[in-house]
Amino acid sequence: MDAKKIAIIDLGSNSTRLVIEELHSDRKYQEVYRVKEDTRLSQNMGTDLLLRPEPIRRTIAVLKDYQKIISGFTVDQTFAITTAAVRTAKNQKEFLDQVLDETGIQFRVLTGQEEAHYDFLGVQAALPDVKAGIILDTGGASVEVIPFENGKSAAEVSLPFGAVNLSEKYSLASDIDLQDVQKASLAIQADFSKLDFVQNFQNHPIILLGGANRSLAKMAEKQALVQKSKKLHGFMMPANQVTEIFNKISGMSRSDREHLAGLEKSRADIIVSGLLPVLNLIKVFTAPQVIFSESGVREGLIESFFETEEKKEL
Repeated sequence: MDAKKIAIIDLGSNSTRLVIEELHSDRKYQEVYRVKEDTRLSQNMGTDLLLRPEPIRRTIAVLKDYQKIISGFTVDQTFAITTAAVRTAKNQKEFLDQVLDETGIQFRVLTGQEEAHYDFLGVQAALPDVKAGIILDTGGASVEVIPFENGKSAAEVSLPFGAVNLSEKYSLASDIDLQDVQKASLAIQADFSKLDFVQNFQNHPIILLGGANRSLAKMAEKQALVQKSKKLHGFMMPANQVTEIFNKISGMSRSDREHLAGLEKSRADIIVSGLLPVLNLIKVFTAPQVIFSESGVREGLIESFFETEEKKEL
């Protein structure tokens, strides 16, 4: 495969990202450009699962900016993917048609299983020394859970809850009633306990993806709970320190969370809900530690692209 430059637009439930990558024939790649905006597309979708006008407006505005950025690079191909919010939206077609009409971008809506599979490919390529564990990707409106061992996934599952919709459903955005935290935890644990691989993956580490989980690592460093790491990728934290951080922030006011070291102010209303999946996955799987990965769905998409290009050359 000749060297190529590709753009990936990842339209998530909470944020929209653009990365431009230079791909090389040896399956190596180099990031040329990266940007993220908190578009919060899944905001106020509610039980009727409709994308609302204001989140749509701000998302399309960001996508227009991204198109301008991409036009400033010479890219061979643009991949535009979207996940849980659009996947579950009853007005999905209307939204995608509007995006195409106003920006010229045609999105591929990933199924939950496809999203989980790309997460797996991304983690496997980036953390080859981790031989077994459970990958958890916490997004705004879904979580992906992928148990793996010796280079193979045992399942690739997506569940329809995440940082944004949990925050809205259980009133976890501002000053928090711990009874609401308990209700949310019990519901999450019930869903995790139904997974048919629970018994086979007890006492395995959890590999964490997603913005809420990255915030967890940064808060741990800022509060000196763990030794400062030169990079987030591959960073390990004992499970009991996840609980310690969660207990601290869930007892804080929203205003205090907005000024918490290591936490982006824009995440203050969804950080408690965003950490509930990992907190409860640790309990269900009695996980001893978590490992942070900066490689996930976008990197998995690149790995899949390499595989496709190699097959063409055979």
